[in-house]
Amino acid sequence: MSLSEKIIKRSLEYYNNVVEKPLLTSAIVLILITLIVLSLSFKYYLHDFDAFWPQILAEAHGMIFDIAIIGILLFWLNQNGETRQRIRTYKDEIDDFRLWESDEAAFRTVGNLKRLNRHGICEINLVNCYLARTNLNYVNLKGSNLNSANISNSSLIESNLENTRLNQTNLENTNLNQVNLRGAYASGSNFNDAFLIKAQLEGAFLIKTSFRNAFLMEANLQNSYLMGADFENASLYKADLRGVKGLTIDQLSKAKTLYLAKFDDAFFDEIKMNIPELVGG
Repeated sequence: MSLSEKIIKRSLEYYNNVVEKPLLTSAIVLILITLIVLSLSFKYYLHDFDAFWPQILAEAHGMIFDIAIIGILLFWLNQNGETRQRIRTYKDEIDDFRLWESDEAAFRTVGNLKRLNRHGICEINLVNCYLARTNLNYVNLKGSNLNSANISNSSLIESNLENTRLNQTNLENTNLNQVNLRGAYASGSNFNDAFLIKAQLEGAFLIKTSFRNAFLMEANLQNSYLMGADFENASLYKADLRGVKGLTIDQLSKAKTLYLAKFDDAFFDEIKMNIPELVGG
């Protein structure tokens, strides 16, 4: 390799090294432009400074305006665009993992929905998503669609699922203690062996929902719709069932306990007459 080729090669390597460092590149460009401008303006500094100085001040004010208005506006627009692009990417990744039943798919989906939460997004399409054995504690999925999702063996302690669609969703053996399910649509869902202690289910649609072996101690089920719901061996200790629709004595007769549970007066009299052993302790 000749000397000229070595010089060219080293020059290219140096150029590439500079280009790969934006801060260094900006500093070099600033220095070069400053030298050019100062050299061209040097004669004005020496011979016509009094006339030249007001023009410098006028340009300085223009620069402040550019930074304050145009610069900040462009920065805001750029940041807003990047945020929207990230949100779109997170949603696309959730779509990519939909119907993929694996631990990797579950954890990647959970990661994306938590990132969406950090951006203030809670209405997320999680239909048919696999979320088994994941940690969803304290997440906000208010108004989301989780129809036919698999969330079995997971943890959703104090999560917000208000007005969420959970029809035909699998929540078997899931920890839902103190979860907010007010107004949720969970018809035909599987809550078998689930923990719903102090859960808020007020006004929820729980038609033909299975609560077999579930723990509903101190759960609030006021004004919920329970037609055909299965409470076989479920613990309803101190649960609030006032104002519920579609609930029958036959459904409650299969429960493990109704001790200290709250009912409408007329319905409670019927319970004491037909299944007194469940309300007596």
